[in-house]
Order: sequence, then structure tokens, then C-alpha cells
Amino acid sequence: MLHLLIVWLVTTVSLLIIAQLPLGIEIKNFRTALITALVLGILNAFVRPVLGFFFFPLTILTLGLFSFVLNAIIFWLASVLVDGFRLRGGFISALIGPIILGILNAIIFWFLR
Repeated sequence: MLHLLIVWLVTTVSLLIIAQLPLGIEIKNFRTALITALVLGILNAFVRPVLGFFFFPLTILTLGLFSFVLNAIIFWLASVLVDGFRLRGGFISALIGPIILGILNAIIFWFLR
């Protein structure tokens, strides 16, 4: 349980950092970042496996590159569901956001070890 809370907080901090970068991603405040991190976790746990199943042939054909598009879809869906989380850059923000989020999460977890 403690591990889930740490992942949630690290993702929240990463989202707040991403909002400061010129990527076209807006997060209103810390509370919004907490909710966004929770929604991203839920979407990645329940929606992403379903999308991955249906788009598996396309992912194989593109040698795995379509997984970036799946990440963008999940990120965009979170921006639709959470009030105060907005993607001003459209698809490019949705595509770059999860990549930067993953890099920041990895760096923060590396420092926490």
C-alpha cells in the first residue's frame, strides 16, 4: 500500500514539473495534479489493457511504435476526464507528455533508491 502512495506522489510531482515545461500541458494546482495522477493510474490499469488487446496487430505491424499512440490516447483521455488538466498542444502534447512523464518518474525513483 505504501508503494502505491509513493508512486502516486512521484507521478504527481512529475506532472507538476511537466506543467512548467513548454509542452502545452496545463495543470491548475496540486490537487488537480493528484487527481490527474490517480486517473492516469486507473486508466493505465483498466483501459490500456483493453486498447492494447484490440490494437495488438497494429502494434506488431509498427514494431511496437503504436504503443506511443496508446499512451497518448490514455493521456488525452485523462485530460478530458479531469477538470483543470488541459493539453493546449493537442496531439503533440499528448504524445510527448507520457514520454517526459516516464523519464521524470524514472529519475525521481532513481533518486529515491
